[in-house]
Amino acid sequence: MRRCLVALVLFFAAPAGAQDVDFEQVRIETLPLADGLHMLVGQGGNMVVSTGSDGPALVDDQFAPLAPKIEAAVRVLQDRPVRFVINTHWHGDHTGGNEPFGKGGALIVAHENVRRRMSTPQFIAAFQREVPPAPAGALPVVTFDDGVTLHWNGEEIAVEHVDPAHTDGDALVWFRKAGVVHTGDTYVSGAFPFVDVSSGGSLAGILSSAEHVLKEAGPATKIVPGHGALSNVAELSAWREMLVVVRDRVNTALAAGKSLEAYQAERPLADLEDRYARGFLTAERFLAIIWSDLSRAK
Repeated sequence: MRRCLVALVLFFAAPAGAQDVDFEQVRIETLPLADGLHMLVGQGGNMVVSTGSDGPALVDDQFAPLAPKIEAAVRVLQDRPVRFVINTHWHGDHTGGNEPFGKGGALIVAHENVRRRMSTPQFIAAFQREVPPAPAGALPVVTFDDGVTLHWNGEEIAVEHVDPAHTDGDALVWFRKAGVVHTGDTYVSGAFPFVDVSSGGSLAGILSSAEHVLKEAGPATKIVPGHGALSNVAELSAWREMLVVVRDRVNTALAAGKSLEAYQAERPLADLEDRYARGFLTAERFLAIIWSDLSRAK
């Protein structure tokens, strides 16, 4: 979880702060999920790599300086270059390695909104953060609308767009035969989620995505969150229920005509802080983001 928080701070903090991080000290850890399928953990969004007769396919690729370490970790599993990179959304802690992997021959696959946002300047209002366009070599070259399926390494890799949730370009990546799903940042285990309203995200979409995963997953499905530890349906269900509680509390306060500042002073999420306020999003900041989202919806 500490790595999760550092990675998020890296992306959303001012550029000068990100330059102070020593990527040389980052280690890429490999966790088995199924035959030919592994979760990679470094300093950025969680990754999944599929290996087999067709060659490596990677879901997300963290930050550009970590690309050599990520490639080395993949090469331990299969000594071949990465053939595909699938991006779960546009944020730089999940797409930063696109350019180096693309130069190495990988095809970058993502929702069409990922390419649109990466190719133009973006502004993340919640953190007053300006994000310049990505280099041309980092842009997805294969885009989709509702979804796309890769028949790769004997797997059915179903990449499925969901309603605007964390952003408007989110994708779930299902490894159907292995019983594994990568949720991107539509789910972060053990923490409050960031709803990037500036990128088209919404709490309603976060809830909808979680409900969809719970409906499609089996009891043994392994859930790789965008950040945090490997998870399961029971943990995702509890996380979703927590968000319903937050939504209902905020809607009640809005209906009562309270101001955000007065409501924050009441600490309405105090009972959830020990479990979900892990530093990147304090309860106060999370509340402000949800307040903004639900106010806009009304």
